[in-house]
Amino acid sequence: MNYKKHQPIIEVFFLSIMVYIIHKLFFFLNDSNPKFQGFYFPIEIVYGFFFICSVIILLILIKVKTNNIDNVGYTFLWVTCIKMAISYAVLYPILHSGNPNVRIEKLNFFLVFALFLTIETIVTIRILNNKQ
Repeated sequence: MNYKKHQPIIEVFFLSIMVYIIHKLFFFLNDSNPKFQGFYFPIEIVYGFFFICSVIILLILIKVKTNNIDNVGYTFLWVTCIKMAISYAVLYPILHSGNPNVRIEKLNFFLVFALFLTIETIVTIRILNNKQ
């Protein structure tokens, strides 16, 4: 594996692990609070889903960059829209689960979504600024 070419994926991996540990620590410290229990999807599943989506998006962007750097921005917009649609499909069972903590779980899901979207955006900006 070419380290320089796949460096964004490695960065996303370490950033997601770091944020996951902080998020898990928050849940651990609030373990006795019933608002943070009984989620439809465990936090590991949510992070795993968004990490896999991010890796796929970055692999697509790296491939597009090698072919034509001018299309990286448009490709990022398209794959982000697709990711949003898939994320809504994953979120749909949470919305209709009847869980009393659905508000906290939706907020948790959205925060993880926004976190990974921010990471992907920053990495895409770095890919676009590095026109080598």
